[in-house]
Amino acid sequence: MHGTKKDISHNLALFFIDGVLFMPAMTFIAIATVIPFFLEYLGASTMQIAMAASLAFICTFLMQPLFGSIASRTRVMSKTFGWILITQRVIFLAFALVIPLFAFSPPLLVWMFLFFWGVFNIFVGSYSVFFTPLLLKLLPPEKRGAMRGIGFAIGSLLGVGVAVLIPVIINRFVFPYNFVIIFASGTILLIFDAILFLLMREHEDVEPRVPLSVLQYIKGIPSSVKEDTLFRTMIIICTLMVVANALLPYYTLYALRVFNATESHIANLSALAIISAAVGFIIFGIIVDRWGPVLTSIIAACFITVAGVLALVSNSLSLLYVAWVFASLGNTCYLVTVSLLLDKVTSSGKIPLYVGVLTTISLVLSSAVLLLLAPALERIGFSLLFWVVSICGAGSLAVNLLSFSKQIKAQEMAIRK
Repeated sequence: MHGTKKDISHNLALFFIDGVLFMPAMTFIAIATVIPFFLEYLGASTMQIAMAASLAFICTFLMQPLFGSIASRTRVMSKTFGWILITQRVIFLAFALVIPLFAFSPPLLVWMFLFFWGVFNIFVGSYSVFFTPLLLKLLPPEKRGAMRGIGFAIGSLLGVGVAVLIPVIINRFVFPYNFVIIFASGTILLIFDAILFLLMREHEDVEPRVPLSVLQYIKGIPSSVKEDTLFRTMIIICTLMVVANALLPYYTLYALRVFNATESHIANLSALAIISAAVGFIIFGIIVDRWGPVLTSIIAACFITVAGVLALVSNSLSLLYVAWVFASLGNTCYLVTVSLLLDKVTSSGKIPLYVGVLTTISLVLSSAVLLLLAPALERIGFSLLFWVVSICGAGSLAVNLLSFSKQIKAQEMAIRK
């Protein structure tokens, strides 16, 4: 299934480089830090900033059935995925280069950004339904965590340099060319990252994927949830964590609105998130290879819960930094975990459908919470945000310990017998 030893080594090296490139690239266009600062600079409203964050979820949700159908029918997933990514990133690069044409009107530029950010995130709908099956297909279980974790860790450390560089670019270059440089740099790195998937060595599946049309894919969503108790429980624990992680941009808005954070403070948040990711990817990658994704799913929920509680009682930017680190570690741990957790729940032939179902449900709820919180935060305050994060983390942890982990153990014992 995974190919020859040379194929595995070749693909492992490409997944490693993927981490090295992806992390600094996304630091340049981070939805949790750079984009809120960009929109706040342009005078965007809280609702517009919430729209930018929620577009990642809404567009992914809308396009998930299409990409899920394509993934279930394509013969060589890596090549198809690579060209999808190149298309996505070339379009956003074009937007970055024409920013000066719309700089005369900040309100117009806000809406132009939201449009092209939406287009960018339409293609994000392909990420989970292609990447997860590819990872599980091309790499054996004992090689899926540590080496990729090291790659993402190195990328995260490079991202620290990017985070330090961002305020320098903002201050050294006049608007709008500072943001042209920032967005274009990140997108060019992402284009090189996309090319890696065109270079992967992929063989025919031992267990063929179940080909689905878009309509069949949509119809398969309720049945997969209804008929599979274990998967249904996984959806609950993962969705609660996704909702909490989706609220990370509001941490930045909280720092800007309550503590009057400057670009240097935002750079600190970026650097802390990246360092946390670097440490997390290595540690959690080793843990998931050795003890499995169930344990890391529990750890992720614990970090998210602690982050929410700390942010709730924070009365200074310094304490918010601590909460931000825990939130970033929780997010990193979840990213390491979720793809491998699916391998515990279903067969390889159904993974494109199952990953699509999980992503669809979690994104719908995340988008709803993001948008509903925007006006609520204006009226009630940011304490509501951190109550939601704390409850989501604690809820995921409780369901995991009381139900999901026990079901996994029972399933493994039944297989051994």
